[in-house]
Amino acid sequence: MLRFDHLSKQYSERVIFEDLHYDVASGCIALNDESGTGKSTLLGILAGTLVADAGEVWLGGHSLRSAPLAAKGVLTYVPEDCMPSPDRTGREYLSYVASERKTTVGSDTLDLADRFGLTPHLDKRFEQMSFGSRKKFFLTAAALGETSVVIADEPVAGLDASARAVLADLFKTLARTRTVFFTNYDAAFTQACEATSISFAELARCG
Repeated sequence: MLRFDHLSKQYSERVIFEDLHYDVASGCIALNDESGTGKSTLLGILAGTLVADAGEVWLGGHSLRSAPLAAKGVLTYVPEDCMPSPDRTGREYLSYVASERKTTVGSDTLDLADRFGLTPHLDKRFEQMSFGSRKKFFLTAAALGETSVVIADEPVAGLDASARAVLADLFKTLARTRTVFFTNYDAAFTQACEATSISFAELARCG
């Protein structure tokens, strides 16, 4: 469901990464590498928020370059800093995502939000929330609809131990039918998700 070939990116004279390849049908994959290696840049390219200098990305079989609407239609993207419209409430955000994905906010979504500790924050505006609460709303919304690919940049940042446990269970559940691709610095969390751990060096060797 997620494939990329010959991905390269540089800023001025600095090469961020070069000729990366990967192809996975489903499952949970953690990109574990040092800070400053280009993890967020790669995920931004995979999500279509940044443009690669070279290479192609396919999401659910759709080319991000030639069919961007179809590709993004099967994608859930959780950026590192999750701030949609500052004056939108958590409840309004979940309803908005549900509408975009042609579904509704049911009891299962509200139960997930509650397990993340979000029930007291549902009617708060995003500008009133902590970084961690904003992240939890984006992660809760990741379960809405039937997207094929979930891309999450440092999803455990800002989460306490109990929320990390909820997230690990969520990723394991989603990975049964989707590709979950995330960056991470916590080996224990990668293990809790039963995720395959990869590095930039391995992505460069895949081709």
